[in-house]
Amino acid sequence: MAHVDLSLSEVFAPAAGTPTEQESDNFEQWSSTVSHAAEPCLLIDADTTVVAISSSGCELLCLGAPEDVIGRPLLDGGLRLVDFTANSSELTEQETDKIPPLLALHSGRLARGLLRVQEPGTDAPGTTVDAISTPVLADDSVAGSLTFFSVV
Repeated sequence: MAHVDLSLSEVFAPAAGTPTEQESDNFEQWSSTVSHAAEPCLLIDADTTVVAISSSGCELLCLGAPEDVIGRPLLDGGLRLVDFTANSSELTEQETDKIPPLLALHSGRLARGLLRVQEPGTDAPGTTVDAISTPVLADDSVAGSLTFFSVV
């Protein structure tokens, strides 16, 4: 299970005369961060389109290369989610609506859950992945969700 420690060593205050407005919005900053991250992570927009995904995220989720996934809907981009039964059946639409990236997007709250990802074209049982998602805000409304993954 992933563990994150945060330590602040000093207060980051802008210098006098420095504008306090961000040069780009929160969503754009996360997009850049996710694209360059070493950790498996994913950023989707309010329409569930993949805006950014790390290379390790693509590898973990069996999605190929980031450029093959970016701009496509999350669930239409090759992501194959299966249930935890011995048959490894694909999840229904009702079940996929409850996966953490979509749940955080629709609820506006943190979401966490286990996913079973199966590589397309195989009958292997799949990889179990822990997903932790948070809504990403832009102009005080939910613009997307950010998800970090780890293998269980």
